[in-house]
Formats: sequence, C-alpha cells, structure tokens
Amino acid sequence: MSRKWLEKEGLRWVERDIVTREQYERILLLYEDKKHAIGILPILGSILVGLGILSFVAANWQDIPQLARLAMVILLMVSFYGGGEVFRRREHEKLGTALTALGYISFGAGIVLVGQMFHLVAYDITSFVIWGTAGILLTYIVRSRFIYLLSLLVFTIAQYYSTTEFHQFSYAGFALMIAGLGYYAWKNQSTLLTWCFSLSYVLHCLMLVLDNEWKFLWFFVPLMALYTVGDWYKDRSTGYALQSVPLAAAFIFGIVMVLSWDNGPSDRNELLAEPLYYITALVVLFAASVAGKLMNKRNSSTFEWILAVPFVYLPAGISVLYLLALFFFSFYVLWRGYIEEWRFKINFGTVLFICSTMVAYGKLTWDFMDKSMFFIFGGLLLLVLSWFLNRRNKKFLEEAKGGNHHDQ
Repeated sequence: MSRKWLEKEGLRWVERDIVTREQYERILLLYEDKKHAIGILPILGSILVGLGILSFVAANWQDIPQLARLAMVILLMVSFYGGGEVFRRREHEKLGTALTALGYISFGAGIVLVGQMFHLVAYDITSFVIWGTAGILLTYIVRSRFIYLLSLLVFTIAQYYSTTEFHQFSYAGFALMIAGLGYYAWKNQSTLLTWCFSLSYVLHCLMLVLDNEWKFLWFFVPLMALYTVGDWYKDRSTGYALQSVPLAAAFIFGIVMVLSWDNGPSDRNELLAEPLYYITALVVLFAASVAGKLMNKRNSSTFEWILAVPFVYLPAGISVLYLLALFFFSFYVLWRGYIEEWRFKINFGTVLFICSTMVAYGKLTWDFMDKSMFFIFGGLLLLVLSWFLNRRNKKFLEEAKGGNHHDQ
C-alpha cells in the first residue's frame, strides 16, 4: 500500500466520518516511508558489493595463485553466510538477507571460477542446476523473496544458456524449478512471486518447444496447463497473477496471427500440431479449468479461453477470427473490471482494447494508406481512445465509491 495514496484517501475517510482524525494519524504511523527506504538499502548494497567483488576478482584472477583463489572463494562464501545468520538473529532481517544473498552469489561465482581454474569442460548446465538448487534450499531456510527471485533468475538464465550453447533443454532444471520454487510461491500465496514464477515458466516452455523444434501450437498445452492451475487457487489475486502471463502470451500470439496471416503462411506445417492430440489435450485442460472455476464460483471467467481457441486450423477467415477474439477478450476484461470494481483489471482491459484497436487499424489501413497519414491518424485515434476510456474509468470508479458510501 502506498503511503501517498493512504494520505489522500485517509483525508476523505475523515471528511465522511468513516474514521476519526486520531485514527487516521495512527494508521499513517503504520506505513512510514522511511521503513521501506531503509529496508531496500541493504538489498541495493548487496548487489553493488557483489558486482564489485566479481569485477575485482575477474580483473586480478590470473595474478592470484590457485590455492589462494580457492581459499578466497570459500572464505567469501562462508563469511557472507555467517554474517547473514548473525544479523538475522539480531533482528536485522534486511541486512542479514542481503549478506546471505551475497553468499549465494559467491557460491555461483565460485562454481564458474573453479571450473575455469582447473580447466573443467562442461557439456551441460549441471553446475548451474546445482547453483539454482542451493538457491531453493536457501529460500526455504531464510524465507526471503529476494533470494527466491535470484534463484528463479538463475534457473531461467541457465535454461537459456543450455538451449543456445548446448542445444538441449534441461528437464532436470525445469522440474526442480517447478517443484521447489513453484511450491514455495503456492504455499506463500504471494502475488509478486507468483507473477515472476509464471513469467519464468512461460519462458521455459517457449524454450522447450523451440529447442525440440516441435510444432509451435504445442506451446499452448503447458501454457494453458498453468492457466488451469490458477483456477484452483482459492485466493483470486494469486490465481490471477498465475494466469495473467499465459493470457498475455496467448494475446500476443493472436496479434501475430492477425498481422502476419493472409492466405496462410508458407511455414504453416511448422505451426500446426497434430489436430487429434492437440485438440484432445486442450479439451482435457478446458474441462479441468471449468471444474476449478465452478468450485471457486468464477463461472464467467470461462470466456478467457477464447484466446486459446485454435482458429488456425480453419480453412479461411483466420485473421478476422483472431481479431474478433482479441476484441471480445478486451471487452470481457473491461466488463469484469467494472463489475468487480478492480482498478488494475479496468486499466489492463483498457490497454488491451487500445492494442486491439491499433492492430485492427494497422491491418486494415497499412496497405492502402499513405504512411505519414497512417501514423498521424493512428496517433490521433490512440489519443482519443485513451482519453475516452480513462474518463469513463474515472467516472465509474467515482460513482462506485459514492455508491458504497451510501450503502453504509
């Protein structure tokens, strides 16, 4: 919660006699900005120190004897871990976490430097998987979101390195990330961690499909599997965080299909999966998704599956159908945002609707309109749409707040 927002809204609560002036001031004391500023300084400091250590060691590595190098790596790692534990026990949680994170970074740097020192040749990313696994263990021990995000970053970068350098997807790294970090995000019901995990998962799935040279539509099976898991979350905000990235990926795919598909791309065979197996998998996931929605009373969100409908198998009208799907989904998100009075969803739906409009505009006018006029009219359309939708959103939210006040 932003203190600035609280100060502004709190004054309105006082004016409407919802809280007293004394209660308002006591609430503000619970959200002092200086606490957040002080809390983030150790994290920033740990990042700078870590970068400094890595750059110094890299610059002078060749001049340091091998035994001294090994001792330096071990000493740094033990010192940071030990210092982190000491400060956490003294209730300096942020500083302790920062030092522990430095220990984790030192551990990974030590793996790389020792490998170079003894001329070890790697044919896979086993060492990086070990590094990421150590991060999972630290996450559960320290219970730190910062170390969680560091571990997630290690797994994601390691997977990218594996697919680009070794041309092989690390199933072990993928499984460990899901089992360790996915379970932690689910257990703690953290919206931030769930968003980040969902993004990493989608990137892993994209690398899996591309590295194995599968038909691209297979990408949607693990994508919608993650979306389906989100339907079984009881907490809506966490479930929505898990589902937003798959929906965004499907929305981007729809945009690509609208802009690039005319009579059918030349690489159609590289896109289409075997219809029987692919559609069967989607139907099974759809059934599981609907069951989760019914259990948690979110029946209307079934409409979100419109982005996963495989229009690409149809013989004609593919780009038009994908364009309609983009518009319908945008309208749905806006409608649900208004119904739920959820500002984030209203703003998100507004952005999606503007994107859909610009995609339609580009699709319909690019070929025959003068390019300078194309950008001028496109910019004007974007400004008008933005003004109108923002005005409508603001008016609706003000009316909703007034209605809630009268109900009280």
